Amino acid sequence: MSSPVDVPIRDEAIKLGQLLKLANLVEDGAEARIVIVEGLVTVDGEVDTRRSAQIPVGAVVCLEDECVRVTRR
Repeated sequence: MSSPVDVPIRDEAIKLGQLLKLANLVEDGAEARIVIVEGLVTVDGEVDTRRSAQIPVGAVVCLEDECVRVTRR
């Protein structure tokens, strides 16, 4: 697993599906839905299957071996 790459956002939280797209971990919302529902995404080490889950600043989200950390812009 690689070190998390920082992904800045302007709010205090971002929806999980939007974060995956913003971080270029998926191509589009349809792909985001698939990987989330299949349990391939973890938030702070725990699987989260909710596409609209609010991911706060400081959280680390991983899809397989790629991880990102949400930071404040």
